[in-house]
Amino acid sequence: MSDIELIDSHCHLIFENFEKDLEEVVSRWRSKGVKKLLHACCELSEIPKLQGISRKFDELYYSVGLHPLEASKWQYSSINKLKNAAQKDKKVVAIGELGLDFFKNDNTKKQIDALVPQMHLAFELDLPVIIHCREAANDMIKICNELSKQGKCPKGVLHCWTGTPNEMKQFLDLGFYISFSGIVTFPKAYEIHECAKIVPSDRYLIETDAPFLAPVPHRGKRNEPAFVENVAKFLANLRSTDLNKIATESSRNAEDLFKFSLIK
Repeated sequence: MSDIELIDSHCHLIFENFEKDLEEVVSRWRSKGVKKLLHACCELSEIPKLQGISRKFDELYYSVGLHPLEASKWQYSSINKLKNAAQKDKKVVAIGELGLDFFKNDNTKKQIDALVPQMHLAFELDLPVIIHCREAANDMIKICNELSKQGKCPKGVLHCWTGTPNEMKQFLDLGFYISFSGIVTFPKAYEIHECAKIVPSDRYLIETDAPFLAPVPHRGKRNEPAFVENVAKFLANLRSTDLNKIATESSRNAEDLFKFSLIK
Protein backbone atom coordinates (compact mmCIF):
# COMPACT_ATOMS: atom_id res chain seq x y z
CA MET A 1 0.00 0.00 0.00
CA SER A 2 1.17 3.51 -0.80
CA ASP A 3 1.87 5.99 1.99
CA ILE A 4 1.01 8.82 -0.44
CA GLU A 5 -2.58 10.10 -0.44
CA LEU A 6 -3.97 11.18 -3.81
CA ILE A 7 -7.32 12.45 -5.10
CA ASP A 8 -8.46 11.75 -8.65
CA SER A 9 -10.61 14.84 -9.17
CA HIS A 10 -12.23 13.69 -12.43
CA CYS A 11 -12.97 10.23 -13.78
CA HIS A 12 -15.67 8.19 -15.54
CA LEU A 13 -16.13 4.60 -14.39
CA ILE A 14 -19.65 3.62 -15.43
CA PHE A 15 -18.67 2.96 -19.05
CA GLU A 16 -18.77 -0.55 -20.50
CA ASN A 17 -14.99 -0.89 -20.61
CA PHE A 18 -14.91 -1.08 -16.78
CA GLU A 19 -17.71 -3.63 -16.37
CA LYS A 20 -15.55 -6.78 -16.37
CA ASP A 21 -12.78 -5.72 -14.00
CA LEU A 22 -14.04 -2.83 -11.87
CA GLU A 23 -13.10 -4.55 -8.61
CA GLU A 24 -9.50 -4.93 -9.84
CA VAL A 25 -9.49 -1.26 -10.90
CA VAL A 26 -10.61 -0.34 -7.38
CA SER A 27 -7.87 -2.49 -5.82
CA ARG A 28 -5.26 -0.79 -8.00
CA TRP A 29 -6.34 2.74 -7.09
CA ARG A 30 -6.34 1.83 -3.39
CA SER A 31 -2.85 0.34 -3.69
CA LYS A 32 -1.62 3.64 -5.18
CA GLY A 33 -3.05 5.70 -2.32
CA VAL A 34 -6.03 7.20 -4.16
CA LYS A 35 -8.21 8.08 -1.16
CA LYS A 36 -10.99 9.98 -2.91
CA LEU A 37 -12.37 10.25 -6.44
CA LEU A 38 -14.87 12.48 -8.17
CA HIS A 39 -16.93 10.77 -10.87
CA ALA A 40 -18.05 13.38 -13.40
CA CYS A 41 -21.48 13.25 -15.01
CA CYS A 42 -21.95 13.76 -18.77
CA GLU A 43 -25.72 13.49 -19.10
CA LEU A 44 -28.77 13.22 -16.88
CA SER A 45 -29.44 9.59 -17.75
CA GLU A 46 -26.20 8.65 -15.94
CA ILE A 47 -27.35 9.92 -12.54
CA PRO A 48 -28.93 6.67 -11.22
CA LYS A 49 -25.75 4.74 -12.09
CA LEU A 50 -23.59 7.39 -10.44
CA GLN A 51 -25.68 7.23 -7.31
CA GLY A 52 -25.29 3.46 -7.29
CA ILE A 53 -21.53 3.37 -7.78
CA SER A 54 -21.00 6.09 -5.14
CA ARG A 55 -22.88 3.95 -2.62
CA LYS A 56 -20.78 0.93 -3.50
CA PHE A 57 -17.44 2.70 -2.97
CA ASP A 58 -17.23 5.05 0.01
CA GLU A 59 -14.36 7.08 -1.43
CA LEU A 60 -16.21 7.93 -4.62
CA TYR A 61 -18.23 11.16 -4.96
CA TYR A 62 -19.95 12.52 -8.06
CA SER A 63 -21.29 15.52 -9.93
CA VAL A 64 -24.53 16.02 -11.84
CA GLY A 65 -24.70 17.96 -15.08
CA LEU A 66 -24.83 18.00 -18.87
CA HIS A 67 -21.69 17.91 -21.01
CA PRO A 68 -21.54 20.52 -23.82
CA LEU A 69 -21.36 17.80 -26.48
CA GLU A 70 -24.73 16.56 -25.15
CA ALA A 71 -26.27 20.06 -25.33
CA SER A 72 -28.98 18.93 -27.77
CA LYS A 73 -30.46 16.91 -24.88
CA TRP A 74 -31.04 20.00 -22.75
CA GLN A 75 -34.71 20.58 -21.96
CA TYR A 76 -36.69 23.06 -19.92
CA SER A 77 -37.17 20.38 -17.26
CA SER A 78 -33.45 19.53 -17.07
CA ILE A 79 -32.60 22.17 -14.50
CA ASN A 80 -35.14 20.90 -11.98
CA LYS A 81 -33.95 17.32 -12.48
CA LEU A 82 -30.37 18.41 -11.77
CA LYS A 83 -31.44 20.44 -8.75
CA ASN A 84 -33.39 17.54 -7.27
CA ALA A 85 -30.53 15.11 -7.86
CA ALA A 86 -28.02 17.47 -6.24
CA GLN A 87 -30.18 18.17 -3.22
CA LYS A 88 -31.20 14.60 -2.41
CA ASP A 89 -27.72 13.03 -2.26
CA LYS A 90 -24.89 14.37 -0.10
CA LYS A 91 -22.34 12.64 -2.32
CA VAL A 92 -23.10 15.14 -5.11
CA VAL A 93 -20.29 17.65 -4.66
CA ALA A 94 -20.38 19.60 -7.93
CA ILE A 95 -22.41 20.61 -10.98
CA GLY A 96 -21.02 19.44 -14.30
CA GLU A 97 -19.35 18.39 -16.43
CA LEU A 98 -20.61 21.53 -18.17
CA GLY A 99 -18.98 24.03 -20.48
CA LEU A 100 -18.25 24.73 -24.12
CA ASP A 101 -16.64 22.57 -26.81
CA PHE A 102 -16.17 24.26 -30.19
CA PHE A 103 -13.59 21.68 -31.31
CA LYS A 104 -16.09 18.89 -31.91
CA ASN A 105 -19.29 20.90 -32.38
CA ASP A 106 -20.33 24.36 -33.54
CA ASN A 107 -23.83 24.51 -32.04
CA THR A 108 -22.78 27.52 -29.99
CA LYS A 109 -26.25 28.72 -28.99
CA LYS A 110 -27.39 25.28 -27.79
CA GLN A 111 -24.23 24.86 -25.74
CA ILE A 112 -24.62 28.27 -24.10
CA ASP A 113 -28.32 27.64 -23.47
CA ALA A 114 -27.37 24.49 -21.54
CA LEU A 115 -24.37 26.05 -19.82
CA VAL A 116 -25.75 29.23 -18.29
CA PRO A 117 -28.65 27.68 -16.32
CA GLN A 118 -26.24 25.13 -14.86
CA MET A 119 -23.89 27.92 -13.78
CA HIS A 120 -26.82 29.68 -12.10
CA LEU A 121 -27.84 26.44 -10.38
CA ALA A 122 -24.34 25.86 -9.02
CA PHE A 123 -24.28 29.37 -7.56
CA GLU A 124 -27.74 28.89 -6.06
CA LEU A 125 -26.77 25.61 -4.41
CA ASP A 126 -23.28 26.83 -3.45
CA LEU A 127 -21.69 23.97 -5.36
CA PRO A 128 -18.58 24.25 -7.55
CA VAL A 129 -18.72 23.67 -11.30
CA ILE A 130 -16.60 21.27 -13.34
CA ILE A 131 -15.89 23.07 -16.60
CA HIS A 132 -15.07 21.38 -19.90
CA CYS A 133 -13.61 24.02 -22.20
CA ARG A 134 -12.13 23.10 -25.57
CA GLU A 135 -11.30 25.68 -28.24
CA ALA A 136 -13.73 28.00 -26.43
CA ALA A 137 -11.70 29.84 -23.78
CA ASN A 138 -12.64 33.36 -24.90
CA ASP A 139 -16.37 32.62 -24.84
CA MET A 140 -16.13 30.80 -21.52
CA ILE A 141 -14.16 33.64 -19.94
CA LYS A 142 -16.68 36.17 -21.25
CA ILE A 143 -19.61 34.26 -19.72
CA CYS A 144 -17.80 33.86 -16.40
CA ASN A 145 -16.86 37.54 -16.37
CA GLU A 146 -20.50 38.53 -16.87
CA LEU A 147 -21.58 36.27 -14.01
CA SER A 148 -18.78 37.66 -11.85
CA LYS A 149 -19.91 41.24 -12.47
CA GLN A 150 -23.35 40.21 -11.21
CA GLY A 151 -21.75 38.57 -8.16
CA LYS A 152 -23.11 35.23 -9.32
CA CYS A 153 -20.13 33.29 -10.65
CA PRO A 154 -19.79 29.90 -8.92
CA LYS A 155 -16.52 28.42 -7.76
CA GLY A 156 -15.09 25.68 -9.88
CA VAL A 157 -12.35 24.00 -11.85
CA LEU A 158 -11.24 23.93 -15.47
CA HIS A 159 -10.87 20.19 -15.87
CA CYS A 160 -8.35 18.53 -18.19
CA TRP A 161 -6.51 21.79 -18.80
CA THR A 162 -5.33 22.32 -22.39
CA GLY A 163 -5.16 26.12 -22.56
CA THR A 164 -2.39 28.70 -22.66
CA PRO A 165 -0.71 30.43 -19.71
CA ASN A 166 -2.58 33.64 -20.57
CA GLU A 167 -5.94 31.85 -20.61
CA MET A 168 -5.07 30.15 -17.35
CA LYS A 169 -4.33 33.51 -15.73
CA GLN A 170 -7.76 34.81 -16.74
CA PHE A 171 -9.50 31.81 -15.19
CA LEU A 172 -7.34 32.05 -12.06
CA ASP A 173 -8.29 35.74 -11.77
CA LEU A 174 -11.94 34.64 -11.78
CA GLY A 175 -11.20 32.35 -8.82
CA PHE A 176 -11.13 29.02 -10.64
CA TYR A 177 -8.84 26.06 -10.06
CA ILE A 178 -6.92 24.35 -12.88
CA SER A 179 -6.83 20.55 -13.19
CA PHE A 180 -4.10 18.65 -14.99
CA SER A 181 -4.79 15.29 -16.64
CA GLY A 182 -2.58 12.75 -18.39
CA ILE A 183 -2.15 15.24 -21.25
CA VAL A 184 0.42 17.07 -19.13
CA THR A 185 2.70 14.02 -19.47
CA PHE A 186 2.65 14.14 -23.29
CA PRO A 187 6.06 15.21 -24.68
CA LYS A 188 4.79 17.94 -27.00
CA ALA A 189 2.27 19.54 -24.59
CA TYR A 190 4.59 22.52 -24.18
CA GLU A 191 2.03 25.15 -23.17
CA ILE A 192 0.42 22.80 -20.64
CA HIS A 193 3.88 22.11 -19.20
CA GLU A 194 4.38 25.85 -18.79
CA CYS A 195 1.00 26.20 -17.09
CA ALA A 196 1.82 23.37 -14.70
CA LYS A 197 5.10 25.05 -13.76
CA ILE A 198 3.57 28.42 -12.91
CA VAL A 199 0.12 27.60 -11.50
CA PRO A 200 -0.08 28.68 -7.83
CA SER A 201 0.38 25.85 -5.34
CA ASP A 202 -3.10 26.44 -3.88
CA ARG A 203 -4.97 26.43 -7.19
CA TYR A 204 -4.31 23.16 -9.02
CA LEU A 205 -5.85 19.68 -9.01
CA ILE A 206 -4.87 16.41 -10.68
CA GLU A 207 -7.12 13.95 -12.48
CA THR A 208 -7.18 11.01 -14.87
CA ASP A 209 -10.36 11.65 -16.89
CA ALA A 210 -10.42 7.84 -17.04
CA PRO A 211 -10.97 5.94 -19.29
CA PHE A 212 -9.59 8.65 -21.60
CA LEU A 213 -6.15 10.23 -22.00
CA ALA A 214 -3.95 7.73 -20.18
CA PRO A 215 -0.67 9.34 -19.08
CA VAL A 216 2.79 8.27 -20.12
CA PRO A 217 3.85 5.41 -19.73
CA HIS A 218 0.31 4.03 -20.21
CA ARG A 219 -0.54 6.17 -23.24
CA GLY A 220 -2.83 4.41 -25.69
CA LYS A 221 -4.29 2.11 -23.03
CA ARG A 222 -7.53 2.44 -21.08
CA ASN A 223 -6.94 5.03 -18.39
CA GLU A 224 -7.86 4.33 -14.77
CA PRO A 225 -7.70 6.19 -11.41
CA ALA A 226 -4.49 4.44 -10.26
CA PHE A 227 -2.68 6.27 -13.06
CA VAL A 228 -3.25 9.63 -11.34
CA GLU A 229 0.04 8.83 -9.61
CA ASN A 230 1.79 9.23 -12.99
CA VAL A 231 0.26 12.69 -13.39
CA ALA A 232 1.43 13.63 -9.90
CA LYS A 233 4.96 12.34 -10.54
CA PHE A 234 5.21 14.31 -13.79
CA LEU A 235 4.04 17.48 -12.08
CA ALA A 236 6.59 16.96 -9.33
CA ASN A 237 9.32 16.83 -11.98
CA LEU A 238 8.01 19.92 -13.78
CA ARG A 239 7.76 21.89 -10.55
CA SER A 240 11.14 20.66 -9.24
CA THR A 241 9.63 19.16 -6.13
CA ASP A 242 8.69 15.72 -4.82
CA LEU A 243 5.67 13.47 -5.21
CA ASN A 244 4.63 13.91 -1.59
CA LYS A 245 4.34 17.69 -1.98
CA ILE A 246 2.24 17.38 -5.16
CA ALA A 247 0.00 14.79 -3.48
CA THR A 248 -0.45 16.99 -0.41
CA GLU A 249 -1.11 20.21 -2.32
CA SER A 250 -3.44 18.77 -4.95
CA SER A 251 -5.42 16.81 -2.35
CA ARG A 252 -5.77 19.84 -0.09
CA ASN A 253 -6.97 21.92 -3.05
CA ALA A 254 -9.52 19.27 -4.05
CA GLU A 255 -10.79 19.16 -0.45
CA ASP A 256 -11.05 22.97 -0.36
CA LEU A 257 -13.05 23.05 -3.58
CA PHE A 258 -15.32 20.01 -3.24
CA LYS A 259 -15.63 19.87 0.59
CA PHE A 260 -15.45 16.05 0.71
CA SER A 261 -14.54 16.03 4.40
CA LEU A 262 -17.69 17.95 5.36
CA ILE A 263 -19.92 15.13 4.13
CA LYS A 264 -21.18 12.84 6.88
